[in-house]
Amino acid sequence: MLQLRQSHDRGYADHGWLQSHHSFSFAGYYDPAYMGWGNLRVINEDRVAPGMGFGTHGHRDMEIISYVLSGELAHQDTMGNITRIPPGDVQRMSAGTGVRHSEFNHDNSGTTHFLQIWIQPDHEGLTPDYEQLSIPAAQKRGRLRLIASPDGAEGSVSMNATAYLYAGLFDGDEQAVLALDPTRKAYVHLIKGSLQVNGQVLAGGDALLLADEEAISIRHGVDAEVLVFDLSA
Repeated sequence: MLQLRQSHDRGYADHGWLQSHHSFSFAGYYDPAYMGWGNLRVINEDRVAPGMGFGTHGHRDMEIISYVLSGELAHQDTMGNITRIPPGDVQRMSAGTGVRHSEFNHDNSGTTHFLQIWIQPDHEGLTPDYEQLSIPAAQKRGRLRLIASPDGAEGSVSMNATAYLYAGLFDGDEQAVLALDPTRKAYVHLIKGSLQVNGQVLAGGDALLLADEEAISIRHGVDAEVLVFDLSA
């Protein structure tokens, strides 16, 4: 089963300092057909205005991944982490029993563009944890590079969820195939460019929801950057 979710069908919120596209129901955007997919709960594509950001707020029982596309995101939390997240870095925060944090764009001239991803953990009440990893673009060129997994395999960040997140850059003749367990679900989010996935043509911001599939086939990319999720059903 393949289901195309086009970029313009996502939820959208304009808060002045923040423009956000919601792939799934979030805050004031509600669509009962898109409450999540497998254990993937949120993908928000956020653009934060210069000098602005999210003040201190709390989370619990969620695996939260930040993937910066341009600009830089400053992060501070009650675990004592004070970091900056540039493009190419993957940040994973396990909220567990509860954590408070803030996220800001301290650049007074440029916008920070990033994806915030929430994945439901396998167990609740875990100890909060944090991890950040830099993954060079060369490691994603023409292949699907594992960037988050349950056990930190292949140099990925680890998370408390039975899910696998891959990132790839594709252009021209570059292509890849990812084998899937057909009893699980998968989700493909195209960040930019254009790409053919299992015969479906995706444009930037589009997504493809997959179930009962044995593989993901990626080809015919044009300046494409893509995230692929292998998810619990």
